[in-house]
Amino acid sequence: MNSPVINTSEMPAAVVTGSARGIGLEIVRTLCESGYRVMLSDINEAGLATATKELTDAGMTVASCVADVSKAEDADKLTNATLEAFGRIDLLVNNAGITRDGLIMRMDEASWDLVLKINLKGAFLMSKAVVRPMLKQKMGAIVNISSVIGLMGNAGQANYAASKAGLIGFTKSFAKEFGRKGIRANAIAPGFISSDMTAVLPEKVKEQMLAQIPMNTFGNPRDVANAVVFLASDKASYITGQVLTVDGGMVMS
Repeated sequence: MNSPVINTSEMPAAVVTGSARGIGLEIVRTLCESGYRVMLSDINEAGLATATKELTDAGMTVASCVADVSKAEDADKLTNATLEAFGRIDLLVNNAGITRDGLIMRMDEASWDLVLKINLKGAFLMSKAVVRPMLKQKMGAIVNISSVIGLMGNAGQANYAASKAGLIGFTKSFAKEFGRKGIRANAIAPGFISSDMTAVLPEKVKEQMLAQIPMNTFGNPRDVANAVVFLASDKASYITGQVLTVDGGMVMS
C-alpha cells in the first residue's frame, strides 16, 4: 500500500516502522500532533489500512507502506515511498519488533534467528536506507526502540534481550559514525508498558511486575511516544548515542 504525494510543505517528515498498532501507532499519533508528516509501515496490511484511515479521518498528514524491514529491498521501498510522499526524511523510528520467548535449552534456531532478523537487522537496514537522504539534507535523527530487557536480560527471552542489547550497541556506533554529518541517533528502553499483553496477565503476575517499579505503576504508550518526540526535537540537539529508559525507575545505572 503506497500513498501518493500528500503535500510539499516544509513540515518535518518521519518514518515509523511497526506502526499498525500499539506503541508504534501511538508514536505516529504523537508525532503528527507535534507537526510531523508520518509514513506508517508494517507487515500487517489490514491493520495498517485501519490505522492510516483513523489518522487521516482525524486530520493528520500520513501515508503508509507495507514493508518487511528485515528485507533490504523492502527497506529501500519504504524509504523511496516516504521521499515520494513527503520529499524528505527528518526522522526514522525503528520500532518494528517481535518476541519468540523460550528458555535457552528449549529455544530453536528459527526463534533465535527470526527475532534477531526483525529487531536488529531490520533497524540496520532501515538506518542504512534513510541515511543517504539525511546526508543530502545534512541533518536527521534516528530513534531506536530498545527495551530494559536489553539492559538487564530476562529468563526466557535470550533472543529478545540479545536483539535489544545489540540495538543499543548499533545506536552508539551509528552516532559515532554520523555525528559529524549532523545526524543523531539515540535509543529508548521502555519498561513495562500497558498493552493488550499486560491487560490479560493474572493479578499476581502484575503485582510481581509492579514490585520492581519504584513508581508503582505501568507506563503507557504515550510515555514512550513523548520520549521519541523529545529526542527528535531541537531540544535534544546536543544528545546522541544515548539510551533513555522510560521505565518508572526500574533500571537505574
